[in-house]
Amino acid sequence: MNREPILERLAKLDTCAVSDGMDRLGLRGATFGVRPMWACPKIVGRAVTMKIKPVGLEKPKQHLGTAAIVAAQAGDIIVVDNGGRPDSSCWGGLLSLAAKTKGISGIVIDGACRDIDESRDLEFPVYARGALPMTARNRVMQESFNQEIQFAGVQVHPGDLVIADGSGVVVIPRSQEEEVVKEAEAVTATEARMADGIRQGMSVLEVLEKLGYEAMLTKDK
Repeated sequence: MNREPILERLAKLDTCAVSDGMDRLGLRGATFGVRPMWACPKIVGRAVTMKIKPVGLEKPKQHLGTAAIVAAQAGDIIVVDNGGRPDSSCWGGLLSLAAKTKGISGIVIDGACRDIDESRDLEFPVYARGALPMTARNRVMQESFNQEIQFAGVQVHPGDLVIADGSGVVVIPRSQEEEVVKEAEAVTATEARMADGIRQGMSVLEVLEKLGYEAMLTKDK
């Protein structure tokens, strides 16, 4: 699969460097509490958003997640706002199969999911706050897709860049993706020089002071 150059660059970074790069620019994008549900690989892609709400008098007309999967392109990441709820799944094995079949890179969920064993067997990356066996049926439904959402305290718009790895999930606004990736690359390069110094026998104190670890979040340092 051919990816945009910005995605190729992002794939060489990690969430920590991207978070630091966003700090250098005074931007919010790093989230907390959303973790890989199995030994997922790192994923990068553009956001296809989905918002979940409780079932009430209005009943769902279609299964949640299906519209987002249909709208997504190969390589995209589905980003789900379920308000951090730990008590209701909003993603399961059949949806993972459908998304995997379409070439979607993975899903990140501010909330819970289920069928983790199936997703692992499919090698479909799922990042969430937790897992539980209960169905979404008669509990939650899809409110919207490809609209602005809140994800773990961060605004997400369709088309924003998303990176997720073992440290968590970071969202990069599309309008500032070039700046963010450039700063993250600078952070990564500085940390690589520090690592080389330590491997060459320099003390960690000397390395961090000499190469300016504490100043790394200051832009243009």
